[in-house]
Amino acid sequence: MRGDNMERRQFLRLAQVGAIASLGGHWAAHAQGGGLSLQWFGHTCFFFTGSGQRVLVNPFRAIGCTKGLQPPRVTADIVMISSRLLDEGYIEGLRGQPKLLFQPGSYKVNGLSIQGIRTSHDRVGGFRFGVNVVWRWQQGGINLLHMGGIAMPITIEQRILMGRPDVMMVPVGGTDKAYRAEEAKAAIEVLQPRLVIPCHYRTAAADPNNCDLAALEDFLKVMEGTPVRRSGGAALSLSAANLPPKTTIQVLSI
Repeated sequence: MRGDNMERRQFLRLAQVGAIASLGGHWAAHAQGGGLSLQWFGHTCFFFTGSGQRVLVNPFRAIGCTKGLQPPRVTADIVMISSRLLDEGYIEGLRGQPKLLFQPGSYKVNGLSIQGIRTSHDRVGGFRFGVNVVWRWQQGGINLLHMGGIAMPITIEQRILMGRPDVMMVPVGGTDKAYRAEEAKAAIEVLQPRLVIPCHYRTAAADPNNCDLAALEDFLKVMEGTPVRRSGGAALSLSAANLPPKTTIQVLSI
């Protein structure tokens, strides 16, 4: 209980530090070049560096499907959270004073235009697991879309806000809280991203007795015929010039 209270105090402190005025209206991209570096920490946690900013999405606690993973120990300027479930929104121990975003809305933070799009974290309109926030922003000249733990099909209104991403991080391992392989494929067909990075699937780091995610191979089988790149590691460097012209899957490994 004491640990939970401490985490809550830290969350509120970071939320106050990150409290910024909502822009209102629709998200608008700003030209930002120079390329982008990203690192996958496992599950739905990514760290992006570019445009002079360090962005961390969905830090987690090592438990269940993330039991054998190392939580991110990085210094971020901005932290985005899709939900406050343990596998996506654990902020205890974050370094520095990052600006914390955890609610849907339009924001301008440190020169980045960011759109948080409200979706459901289950297949019953959010009644079981609440709201999932999909994050859209441009960094290093690349349009990014992090789907978090989305579980329901994309509506017309959501599609308008999401646009056509250059790089899309999408959950593919299923359970009651995120897309199964077939659902991820349907979302990809709607949005037509240039590069798809699958996440939220079962890895060797999972607790074998406490993880019901499906393996990546299930998704790759469903996406048969789509080009697949394998980086051989958890880090990737991107620029607008080296993005594939049509949808390609980028597999990272940890």
